[in-house]
Amino acid sequence: MLTSLAFIFLTGMGFGWVFKKLRLPALLGMLIAGMLIGPYALNLLGTLVLLISPDLRKLALIIILTRAGLSLDINDLKKVGRPAILMCFVPACFEIIGMIAVAPKLLGVSVLDAAIMGAVVSAVSPAVIIPKMLYLMENNYGTLKSIPQMILAGASVDDVFVIVMFSAFVGLAQGGSISAGDFLQIPISIATGLAGGALAGVGTAYFFKKIHMRDSAKVIVLLSFSFMLVAFEDWPKNVIPFSGLLAIMSLSAALQKKDRKIAINLSSKFSKLWVCAEVILFVLVGATVDLKYAAAAGIPTVLVIISALIFRIAGVFVCMLKTKLNLKEKVFCMIAYIPKATVQAAIGSIPLSLGLSFGNIVLTVAVLAILITAPLGALGVDLTHKRLLTQDNI
Repeated sequence: MLTSLAFIFLTGMGFGWVFKKLRLPALLGMLIAGMLIGPYALNLLGTLVLLISPDLRKLALIIILTRAGLSLDINDLKKVGRPAILMCFVPACFEIIGMIAVAPKLLGVSVLDAAIMGAVVSAVSPAVIIPKMLYLMENNYGTLKSIPQMILAGASVDDVFVIVMFSAFVGLAQGGSISAGDFLQIPISIATGLAGGALAGVGTAYFFKKIHMRDSAKVIVLLSFSFMLVAFEDWPKNVIPFSGLLAIMSLSAALQKKDRKIAINLSSKFSKLWVCAEVILFVLVGATVDLKYAAAAGIPTVLVIISALIFRIAGVFVCMLKTKLNLKEKVFCMIAYIPKATVQAAIGSIPLSLGLSFGNIVLTVAVLAILITAPLGALGVDLTHKRLLTQDNI
């Protein structure tokens, strides 16, 4: 266990540093480090670490979502309005439609298989996008038009929509049916997540005002509340749909609304925690990538992913219609919504584990989507934000 953690930190930080020197995203180096030391290459990670890998990745995601919420001004989102809501589901819908249009012809799968494939790859990665958007917010790139805030919020809700769609399609493939109740889970889980998180945030702000403690202790308390919100997602599953990750952002944003000074102090603490969590997240995501599936993928698989991505970009453009954004800013939004990683790593293998006949193809597409889009999107944001966005004087 300890040796595995040492490998994760040393290789992840080492590769990240090298890629930074090459003017490439550090996360790309961390992903590659994970692939090399993971079970499908050098196999340097112990069984225990691999078993708890999903929980460690979720822990890292909770840290960055909490930090994002502490930096998110609700008034900024209100200014964005309609595009922020559309970004939560329209690009994913376009990508699923694109996959249905292209995959049956190029890969010989059924329409339902293609729909499942589309649901797997259409989830944007909050783990890749949120740190990038936080950087833009801290340096005032596009903040007057709330561009990073809009992308940050959309990326957080997008996953809720996609996972519900994926579950519905997989249920159909197993001989079930899709009901109106399945799709009703989406708005209910969003509403309950936002309400539950906001209530917890107001309570946390009141608690911090009444109980004096150091900022370090407040970080532990806030993390504990965040853990409980994510755990709560599974408790009432058959009764009330609930988005734990969305609740975390809502909690932090409500805390920031109630006490901005505390939020600024805690955001600084969470930035330091992210230094460690980032390495864990991306190295372990890299470790989930089965290289034999990537190697087995042919040109048709790559074409399918790129074609679906073009549909996604078109979906983002539709969301930006009739907004005050200029063409450069719209192009930036399209680039920023490209990366996939965490959701694909989490659900890409589920069809195979369920014994579905097309499971291998879905996993191959998921692996390749991570390898193509995570570096492409991260590098795209890094290289274009100064050219496409205005640095505002606030």
